Amino acid sequence: MSYVEKVFQSIAVGDGVSWTKTITESDVYLFAGITGDLGPNHVNEEYMKGTEYGKRIAQGVLVLGLSSATVWMFATKFDVTGASLGYDKVRFIKPVMLGDTVTIDYRAAEFDHARARIVSDVSGRNQRGDVVLSARHILKVIPDRNAA
Repeated sequence: MSYVEKVFQSIAVGDGVSWTKTITESDVYLFAGITGDLGPNHVNEEYMKGTEYGKRIAQGVLVLGLSSATVWMFATKFDVTGASLGYDKVRFIKPVMLGDTVTIDYRAAEFDHARARIVSDVSGRNQRGDVVLSARHILKVIPDRNAA
């Protein structure tokens, strides 16, 4: 049996991981510095007081970036040597405010045996249980040269 076949046999639809993190001001500013996304909705509290949100919100891509941790956790848990092929159907459902605690849930949803891919559902919820993020992730299973 090949390495890829062993991987697919070890994972069932619904298997996955979750990870929780509180979004801090440092997270938002560090992400802004790395990406250049210094929009006032992220870094200007006074500006945001005059909007429907009333305060600063985290960058959507920062919240999506939290799912990278769950991809790594999933690969580690199920002993998958893989590479991310990206995200589809990414939606930022609700804003994430500084101080919100977000839980990212990553669950296997489909298997593409012919192309050695695992497609997983990704969702993010805040501390109130509101869905803030929805996406699909594609993980390419790479045959491990060291696997028997």
